Amino acid sequence: MPPELSSRGAFFCPMNKPEPKPSRWDKLGESILTRTRIFDLRTAHYRHPVRNAERDFYVVHSPDWVNVIALTPDHQLVLVRQFRFGVDDFSIEIPGGVMDLGEEPVAAGLRELREETGYAGQNARIIGRVHSNPAILSNACHFVFVELAVRSEALQWDTDEEIEVVTAPVDEVFAMAHSRQITHSLVLDALFYFWPYWLEIKKG
Repeated sequence: MPPELSSRGAFFCPMNKPEPKPSRWDKLGESILTRTRIFDLRTAHYRHPVRNAERDFYVVHSPDWVNVIALTPDHQLVLVRQFRFGVDDFSIEIPGGVMDLGEEPVAAGLRELREETGYAGQNARIIGRVHSNPAILSNACHFVFVELAVRSEALQWDTDEEIEVVTAPVDEVFAMAHSRQITHSLVLDALFYFWPYWLEIKKG
């Protein structure tokens, strides 16, 4: 018998018993293997509560990140294009970066927007938050929406940053995402959260 869709949206098969739920492993401790400028690589020691097996797992500890959806008065999004060493290629993204210790996400977003692009705006607020990669990363990425963004500040790039700052109409940016011109997963997440806001803005 094929699986059916329950009222909660989950698939189940009426003739089969429910699948057992996964156990929550017990964390016994962790130690730092390598410390770098932007993250720590740690080994975390866990024990399975049922099988009583113990394992070490690698976890990357990093400060939280922030990405910024900056909308100009004529409804364009501020984009940045830069070389990324992880993929050895250029990447089209939105402004963003690492949050400073104790920094609030909105303040961090406005700072990154100003430093990377020279843009400043109004009515900044959080529109979403995701865990960057729960399998190996401990941090989260916050998405900040800034309206009425205009270029009014001096650029403040880090030593090795070289950024091309451009703007594009919102619908064109979504088309770039669908056509795989934008491939950064966190940028795609930010656009996902921004979509309902954009629908309301277009209505007005």
